[in-house]
Amino acid sequence: MSEFLGYLVAGTALGCTIALLASGFVVVHRVTGVVNFAQGMFPVVAGLAAGSLLSAHWPHGIAELGGVALAGAVGLVVGIVAIGKPGTPPLASLVITFGLGFLGYAIEIIVWGDQPRGFDGLSGVVTIGEVRIQHQWLLVMLVAAGTFAALGAFFGRTYLGKGLTACAANPYAARLAGIDVRRMGLYAFGLAGVLGGIAGVLLTPLQSIAFDRDVALAVNGFAAAVLGGLDRPGTALAGGLLLGIGQTLFAGYVDGSFQTEVALGFMVLVMVVRAVRQPQAVAV
Repeated sequence: MSEFLGYLVAGTALGCTIALLASGFVVVHRVTGVVNFAQGMFPVVAGLAAGSLLSAHWPHGIAELGGVALAGAVGLVVGIVAIGKPGTPPLASLVITFGLGFLGYAIEIIVWGDQPRGFDGLSGVVTIGEVRIQHQWLLVMLVAAGTFAALGAFFGRTYLGKGLTACAANPYAARLAGIDVRRMGLYAFGLAGVLGGIAGVLLTPLQSIAFDRDVALAVNGFAAAVLGGLDRPGTALAGGLLLGIGQTLFAGYVDGSFQTEVALGFMVLVMVVRAVRQPQAVAV
């Protein structure tokens, strides 16, 4: 039982990072209608950048914030290239983000090399009963909870957040109200970069990161986001937790080499279930 509870806590921590990635997919898709396949690049950039800053003797906290800020800036650049030109259709923007993800490979190799990197996180463990819980796992869960609480306040109480929500609900009405929908789309890409960056700096102390990790990260985030149809942050959070716990249990009891396949299977299952239920909803 203690082994199972240990896997459950570790899976919850992993699920929180996946949920942050998924929320980045959701934010961009709700506002712009674009599936941002460069989303997996943001945690990689943030994790590698934070590691470099720590190697340069920057203090913890400042280095991680620097990595997150860089990821947010990269997200904004991706947005400018993908949707900056007025009239760019969502399918073309999707292809652009896909291409930018590959360009990110080359830049990351040039800047950081092709070897996995990592850095030490919060050390120590706390023992609850017979379960040993790493402090880094607790930090991941606390930061993720705080981030989602801040997102709720941002979208519900700030002018910019309400503008993003209005664009997601009805872009045409938002334009009539004087809201610059394209600018809001750029803000959404920047926010997605920040969310991905937070996931990256939380995950890197637990799993070393390299330029080619973005595909697995993007698959995990997209699979969790699909649970809510790429439009509902709450279900993206639920999807991330389910996926993280499922992957950790699968790795612990079966084989840890197929975690990406678990994410793909989860995504296909959700899409099949949604496809089966949709005709019934139409018939009613």
